[in-house]
Amino acid sequence: MLAQELDAVSVVVPTTFHCNVAMDVINSGTHLLVEKPIADTLDNADKMIHAAHDAKVKLMVGHIERFNPAVSKLKEIVDSDMLGKIVSISSRRVGPFNPRIRDVGIIMDLGVHDIDVISYLYGKRINEVYTIAGKDIHSFEDHASILLRCDSNLSGMVETNWLTPHKIRNLTAIGLKGVAYLDYIKQTVELHDEAWIRSAKVEQKEPLKNELEHFIKSVRNDTKVISNGETSRHALETAMAAIESYQKGKAIGIN
Repeated sequence: MLAQELDAVSVVVPTTFHCNVAMDVINSGTHLLVEKPIADTLDNADKMIHAAHDAKVKLMVGHIERFNPAVSKLKEIVDSDMLGKIVSISSRRVGPFNPRIRDVGIIMDLGVHDIDVISYLYGKRINEVYTIAGKDIHSFEDHASILLRCDSNLSGMVETNWLTPHKIRNLTAIGLKGVAYLDYIKQTVELHDEAWIRSAKVEQKEPLKNELEHFIKSVRNDTKVISNGETSRHALETAMAAIESYQKGKAIGIN
């Protein structure tokens, strides 16, 4: 297939095979979109990132919530300073267990989404993580509360589990001028301040379609992607640190 001089390839194999397949694609000089997480280890992520850079091919990672219209709108609101300085972002991503998920726990499967979104909204890297988690119905952790630190006093909180009978996907951003409430599923953003409760205008659209269109446009126009190898590596490193924190019962710093 790669000998056909394709423009781009989407890599959707199991995570443990991401690096091997991605390297074949990169070595063929083909742009690639890889599903999240970028790889199974940081070394493999680094190998992919460096190879794509040397080959001058685009490496985009499918952190799909960055392409959720509600997240895009909230990012605009945060960057516009409408809410003032953001000091806390918390999310809840819970629901029933999907039995097909056997190779990873809740942190790597679902928690990594909000880890990435919180870093994206702050526009900053996460530098410390502390996790309380456990496993009751799965061989890996199936419920987790993840506390994130950005800079010295900016916080993030991710609550996630496979134990809740109904699906909830929401996020709250607290700023000095107001609060934003986001619903990932309904694709809504509501703003609260001292004087008003307002609903932001969100043009609802399928996030996967947005993601694919963004990738195609970046290849066609040679523009940067908003979910690149470096940001995805950071989400992977943070998720791995969250798992280490849960296993060791202590906060883990991230370089």
